[in-house]
Amino acid sequence: MKIASLLVWLAAGVTFAAAPDGAAVALRCGRLLDVQSGNLIENAVILTSGGKVTAVGAGLAIPPGAQVVQLPEATCLPGLIDVHVHLTMNPTDAGYEGLGISVPRSTVTGVRNARQTLLAGFTTVRNVGADGYSDVALRDGIEAGDIDGPRMFVSGPALGITGGHCDNNLLAPEFHYTAPSVADGPWAARAKVREVIKYGADLIKICASGGVLSKGDQPGTPQYTLEEMQAIADEAHKLGRKVAAHAHGTQSIKDAIRAGIDSVEHSSLIDDEGIALAKQHGTFLVFDIYNDTFILEEGAKHGMLPESIEKERRLGKLQRENFRRAMLGGARMAFGTDAGVYPHGDNARQFAVMTEYGMKPIDAIRTATANAAELLGRGKEVGLVAPGSFADVIAVAGDPRTDATLLEHVKFVMKDGQVYKNEREK
Repeated sequence: MKIASLLVWLAAGVTFAAAPDGAAVALRCGRLLDVQSGNLIENAVILTSGGKVTAVGAGLAIPPGAQVVQLPEATCLPGLIDVHVHLTMNPTDAGYEGLGISVPRSTVTGVRNARQTLLAGFTTVRNVGADGYSDVALRDGIEAGDIDGPRMFVSGPALGITGGHCDNNLLAPEFHYTAPSVADGPWAARAKVREVIKYGADLIKICASGGVLSKGDQPGTPQYTLEEMQAIADEAHKLGRKVAAHAHGTQSIKDAIRAGIDSVEHSSLIDDEGIALAKQHGTFLVFDIYNDTFILEEGAKHGMLPESIEKERRLGKLQRENFRRAMLGGARMAFGTDAGVYPHGDNARQFAVMTEYGMKPIDAIRTATANAAELLGRGKEVGLVAPGSFADVIAVAGDPRTDATLLEHVKFVMKDGQVYKNEREK
């Protein structure tokens, strides 16, 4: 652990417990939440070594020499997962302000945001869209131990059509600017999939419909065609990558599902046919239903375009109601917030909105653990606390099954067997 980070935590009144790389650490938790069953294991012990969980159970014997972390009043649970973040972006990057931000500067921004996200209890994220492969650099820096942050799965630049949500429409025609990730037509889209994978993408992000924070388009209008999305999904799956589709619009959602896309982001205007298709195809729906509050209350202060705020005003409540309908309809959901549209580290505020719109707290927690891990294709490594999984554990001071807002106040964070946060008893 870096000295600078340690000094910041000590100054903030936080104790830090670190073990040498590979050393055994034992967590004594008052309770451990088994997210699969929804049950609590009382007086749980979690044994870790080499960054992995080696044993879990009530009253386990602790090996001699292991570092012991005492959390007697806390409820432990797996590190949380957010499958829709933009760590190299801030809310202040919206609209014309974003034109002055270089790729190197956005990467530096990502370093700060990665740490904030980790300390908020999110030990794994999926970064879906970043200019210039800044998210690839951030991921690699975290993996090398150069900086602190969550485990990252990254898309690099998001693919889109000319003039679409993933292009940049803020500049006048004489600049002749087109985003480097624009690809029109099935074969151009296939080539762009190959390109972003070449430069380090773990997954592919595409813009199937218009969006809220882009200029000159509408969220409900289709952009990529079914044929183009089929080509993208085929090429990505052939190369071992999953595809996430930004899709607010009803037709775009259904086209993305039919094309074989793995997750539909936003899903704002999904209808009953779309919900049925998602269930039939096993497609994950990712509803970012917290950031509507931030955009409407704070967006103008941060330079968001008036047309974007108006689009959100028309869309946000519909998205939340359709979240409820999709949940009641039995669609598979993963937890994604669009962090970067609102300040990083506030990811857990979405749990309260999910429960307000009818989801049980344990089911909301599952979207950010077991379900998200399944979407990532890492169901045995993250999103659970079990022998062989990464030693990613957080703790809260209460029972999150009855109060999901407790997840906004994470007291303890361990990632890969290393403790990054352990607040003192007050």
